Amino acid sequence: MNKGDLLRYKTLLLANEEELSSNGSLAGLTPAAGEPQEYPANMAASKTGSALQTRLKQTGGEVLRAIEDALARIRQGRFGICEKCGQAISKAHLEAVPWAHLCKDCKERQDSQR
Repeated sequence: MNKGDLLRYKTLLLANEEELSSNGSLAGLTPAAGEPQEYPANMAASKTGSALQTRLKQTGGEVLRAIEDALARIRQGRFGICEKCGQAISKAHLEAVPWAHLCKDCKERQDSQR
């Protein structure tokens, strides 16, 4: 991976980190439990809203840690290399998930084992 690619991914990672840090979590993506909601069907979801927001906050923290790990891999010269098989992670995969630490095949195998 060339320096231009690394700089681009570093910029993407820092932008994602800033967005998550400024929002505090991913919880802003859903209405808070008990907030006025436009549709009656959404009222049923309000009971599970707080559980969902808790999960989104956890997910936001996990993504922040993954971003920090990816930035560390850039500094260490290991960014874009699968931690499982040692092969290059495709640019398409890094475009979709710039904090990816596994190639698509290893990630799919990991997910299928869960």
